[in-house]
Amino acid sequence: MNTFGNNFRLTTFGESHGAAIGGVVDGFPAGIHIDTDFIAGEMQRRHDNVLGTSRREPDEVEMLSGLLDGVTLGTPIAFLIRNHDVRSEDYAALQRLQRPGHADYTWEQRYGLRDWRGGGRASGRETAARVVGGSIAKILLCTRQIAISSKVVEQGAAGEGDSAGGVVECTITGLKAGYGNPVFDKLNARLGAAMMSIPSAIGFEMGAGFAAARMQGSEYIDRWNPDHTTQSNHCGGVQGGISNGMPVVCRVAFHPVASIAKPKECIDNKGNIETLTLAGRHDRCHVPRTAVVVEAMAAMTVADFLLGEK
Repeated sequence: MNTFGNNFRLTTFGESHGAAIGGVVDGFPAGIHIDTDFIAGEMQRRHDNVLGTSRREPDEVEMLSGLLDGVTLGTPIAFLIRNHDVRSEDYAALQRLQRPGHADYTWEQRYGLRDWRGGGRASGRETAARVVGGSIAKILLCTRQIAISSKVVEQGAAGEGDSAGGVVECTITGLKAGYGNPVFDKLNARLGAAMMSIPSAIGFEMGAGFAAARMQGSEYIDRWNPDHTTQSNHCGGVQGGISNGMPVVCRVAFHPVASIAKPKECIDNKGNIETLTLAGRHDRCHVPRTAVVVEAMAAMTVADFLLGEK
């Protein structure tokens, strides 16, 4: 599936080392000004990381359709991000080898072939299109006084030639009570699915999260204030799958980048193990860059609910 959402829909396309990546946003209402400088700033946030890859893409977003004088027409908003700093030859050995900790083997089993050039669509490069879609969703949410922020709350230390993971916390403020659905279409379930679709996401929790499993009920319950806010927010702003008006708080854990500079034991289709130090440019710790991606997925999830209002 390359499309996210039901009412606010983002379809992404392109591969890490292809000519371009991009997307189409559909279901967006007409008459809203799209601030392209804001989108550019969000794209820059995805770049800013001292432990990031040495790949340097300008990530200039070309808006192809859906706008007139910067204002949405209500038609599909198509955009393109051209790839420039591509070195596919760095991955030539992967035409016959599958790396540990990557999607090389699973994609080949699923499709019978794979794009070995930097991981194709399994690469974190694909998230650039999500940031554009999320930026457009944020512009919509701003008209409803809904804001989304994030911060890195845990980050490992990457040793020489190695990598590290961490945890990003995301907070949604201004979302009124009543968004979400019970049973199989809960707001927290949708958020979890959205976050776990991000490359290298390995865990998700709302509010007190796994710590709640070690609480007693008397500790966990969020006691009322007279205005229907609560004195604590252990539930993370969602009860019964529906927003309760408190900040929606979730955290996403990311495993270390599997592409490291140390020798790795790769395998071929016949089961032969071969130890290689593969070339390529990768993050030593990608967690700071994922924060804006987490926000993008949260924004599109909330926008999807908002546009589904009757």
